[in-house]
Amino acid sequence: MNVTLIAETGQRIRAAVGTAVVGMTGPLEIALATILAGGHVLFEDVPGLGKTLAARSLAAALGLSFRRLQCTPDMLPGDVTGSYVYAPDTGQFVFRPGPIFTGLLLADEINRTTPKTQSAMLEAMAERQVTVEGNSFPLQAPFHVIATANPIENEGTYTLPEAQLDRFMVRLSLGYPDGQDETAILLGRVRRQREATQVEAVIGQAELLELQAAIEQIHVDPDIARYCVELTAATRTAQGVAVGASPRGSQSLVLLGRALAALDGREYVRPDDIKRIAVPVLAHRLTLTPQAWAQGVDPAHIVASLVETVPVPPTVAAVRA
Repeated sequence: MNVTLIAETGQRIRAAVGTAVVGMTGPLEIALATILAGGHVLFEDVPGLGKTLAARSLAAALGLSFRRLQCTPDMLPGDVTGSYVYAPDTGQFVFRPGPIFTGLLLADEINRTTPKTQSAMLEAMAERQVTVEGNSFPLQAPFHVIATANPIENEGTYTLPEAQLDRFMVRLSLGYPDGQDETAILLGRVRRQREATQVEAVIGQAELLELQAAIEQIHVDPDIARYCVELTAATRTAQGVAVGASPRGSQSLVLLGRALAALDGREYVRPDDIKRIAVPVLAHRLTLTPQAWAQGVDPAHIVASLVETVPVPPTVAAVRA
């Protein structure tokens, strides 16, 4: 599959999602690229901005089997992974799969459940399998998690564990729509005469696997790889940061950069691709010092400042010039 076909397919997917989701062009493009790169997406913002709608619409356009998990404080790990139940007809305990056994899991309001239950997804997100009572069960391919979260300042929320945050390739904020987009949202609801929206599938499971395999063929110059490493390493020594991004952060930069390049119809990654995704890929992986946290320092601002200071490798055009 060539990059032109990938770019055309990406445009059709974005157009299908756009029939239900107004605006949010930038975050949705990065979310789509994350899925193509094999990663997981975390939408974090205040309630009412369409996080769940965006996740459901993207899942529908990708044509994957879909399950929604509404996270609550009383949820147990077995409610996510599944558990063994007694079968009276056979007199034995059999495994009953949980909602995580699907192509795309929407973990809605993930930070309203306890860290113990959140951690039930760690193995699935990293290794595409779950282990229950010593027995491992593989998940289908592809498997992705799109989670929504409310800001930690909201009542009834828990902090996502660092290991859980590190499993998400990106954390995206949708932001408030401008006046024109918000008016379009209202008029669209009036025209539908119902609350629900419907997004048609553009591709299916097999086609998504082909796209993901094609992304693996996108060229990454060694200079680009070193730039990703230097950018990630800079977060570990930045002022106000107690724990910087792990090597999974630099790997995510490369993987997501390739997906963005393919969606743009290119067979190679540019420095601008990495700069564009640095904040959503790295900011949520930083742990601030107590002093920085008390002063209200935003990790996104730290990463954005590093993007401006870490030397950018020259592009091919610049070298030729």
